[in-house]
Amino acid sequence: MKRLSMRKIRDALRLHAGGLSTRKIAASLGLGQSTASEYLGRSRAAGLVWPLPDELTDAVLEQRLYPRRAGDTGGTYPQPDWAYLHGELRRKDVTLSLLWEEYRAVHPDGYGYSRFCELYSRWEGRLSPVMRQRHVAGERLFVDYSGPTLEVICPMTGEVRTAQIFVATLGASNYTYVEATWTQSLPDWIASHVRAFDFFGGVTAQVVPDNLKSGVTKACFYEPTLNRTYGEMAEHYDTAIVPARPYKPKDKAKVEGAVLIAQRWIMARLRKQRFFTLDDLNAAIRPLLEQLNTKVTRHLGASRQDLFTRLDQPALKPLPVEPYVYAEWKECRVGLDYHIDVHRHYYSVPHQLLREKLWVRITARTIEAYFKGQRVAAHQRTSGNRQHSTHRDHMPANHRFRTDWTPERIRRQAARIGPNTEAYVEVIMRERRHPEQGYRSCMGILRLAKTFGRDRLEAACARALQINARSYSSLHSILKNGLDRQPRTRATDEPAITHPNIRGADYFH
Repeated sequence: MKRLSMRKIRDALRLHAGGLSTRKIAASLGLGQSTASEYLGRSRAAGLVWPLPDELTDAVLEQRLYPRRAGDTGGTYPQPDWAYLHGELRRKDVTLSLLWEEYRAVHPDGYGYSRFCELYSRWEGRLSPVMRQRHVAGERLFVDYSGPTLEVICPMTGEVRTAQIFVATLGASNYTYVEATWTQSLPDWIASHVRAFDFFGGVTAQVVPDNLKSGVTKACFYEPTLNRTYGEMAEHYDTAIVPARPYKPKDKAKVEGAVLIAQRWIMARLRKQRFFTLDDLNAAIRPLLEQLNTKVTRHLGASRQDLFTRLDQPALKPLPVEPYVYAEWKECRVGLDYHIDVHRHYYSVPHQLLREKLWVRITARTIEAYFKGQRVAAHQRTSGNRQHSTHRDHMPANHRFRTDWTPERIRRQAARIGPNTEAYVEVIMRERRHPEQGYRSCMGILRLAKTFGRDRLEAACARALQINARSYSSLHSILKNGLDRQPRTRATDEPAITHPNIRGADYFH
């Protein structure tokens, strides 16, 4: 016969003391008449009468009604493997109801569902005096830094630097990753996440960090603002960043416990050792971390490695095919010269974006500018030398005009027409105080080839050189009047006065 709850037995005694018959007591409590009679008989045999003493607890009452016989070492019902059930509950979609059904399939005369749940709650409560969160396999990765640090000594100078200890632990299995980095800055923060994902061989659905400034630019109870680089990394790995609430350490109790264990199991064991490089420190951490993950826990009867293999590992998302490329994001305002300042170098963007705010994505090799989510410029990254990197397409038309025409380009254009044209534009630029003063004249001269043809322009330049006619208007007049087609006569074409200071046509050949 199944045992009733002590509450119902108390009610039966109370109703019996009130004069109700066994049949009425059974009807009132929803019991069979024989069951009610059985419990009233046990109460009389135990000498129990209503009202019961206040100090008589349910446990004492049960012991009085069901005294344990000599040699009786256990309860009436078969005991479930609570540690196994606790691990199974961490699997996705596994409930206590399902586990109870499986238990009853093996033990048909076992505990009822309500008693089963009550006993599990008691067992779980003995694991820790604080509230337990239920962590589904593969759902959450908790990350944080240890407060205490480890020292690394520079072998050249003897300078002592402190190394930060990054800790990441999975929610369901407590499988843990630990490494040392120089700082808690954004590059180290992101790189530690990347190495942690590689260590686990997969990605969880969520990452739960503290409100570290490198990851969360604005801590808020309801809507925290993530660092854009951190958000981009999460997008690359197809995971969600869900920061713990400010001043709520229990939101990340898993990693708080993992940090404490890392301090006691790893850092305390390394406290007397001396390290001269960060690689040496991480090399010393790895075997201790392996021991931590393979150590069998007392309560669950399994190691973190075993639980990881059974729970978290099958539920993790696969790693992306392409490795994550670290990139910083910076908000910049476009200057009046349509350039943005990134680490003391200036990169151009389309001139239509003057005074606009842009987001700049900075990698080790590239600089990309985004406006309203669209990429508007891309440059190869250059060191901070206060110089300018300018794309021609970003410039206004009048600025392109000035940059397109350089002395070298003018000479190349003229050389394609002929040697006389090349010599002629060279003379014009050389005789100006600054080469740019001759740009317009040379551009006009080169455009004459479209009107009169290259051959005529080449002949006209030869004639102009012979008669020292060194201007666009003179060359245009020669072509317009057809003098390039007429033979030259000394009387009309050469200077009337011969003097050492007057150069002849042979000067230019």
